[in-house]
Amino acid sequence: MLNRFRLEFPSRAENVSLARVTVAALASQLDPTIEELDDIKGAVSEAVTNGIIHGFGASPEGTIVVEAVLYGDAIEIYVEDGGKGIKDVPKAMEPEFSSDPERLGLGFSFMQSFMDSVQVDSAPGRGTRVIMRKQFAPRH
Repeated sequence: MLNRFRLEFPSRAENVSLARVTVAALASQLDPTIEELDDIKGAVSEAVTNGIIHGFGASPEGTIVVEAVLYGDAIEIYVEDGGKGIKDVPKAMEPEFSSDPERLGLGFSFMQSFMDSVQVDSAPGRGTRVIMRKQFAPRH
């Protein structure tokens, strides 16, 4: 492990950029490409936004926790909410599935396209934890 951080903030939309920038600042220690940084910021935005909108119904009363850890040439990112949780995780991860008819249902698909792996641990009443990992090409 090279470095890590833990950040907690209210479930407010304006805090999505805080999470993006903080994770990108840590990831920059691994000398990623601009494209790799954009992928990470996109995945973090989707995960945090999901927690705010689906976990807490956009109520600012909830708390989102973002952690990131550098391992060798990789970053692992955890986004957790204590919100309402997901009843059927495999179904929720299907492209275009959304519990909100106003949403496109592409959040998990975007995360999977940006990151090397995405795991979701959730249960109703317990909240959701998204674990994402990105491996960087070694720089010389």
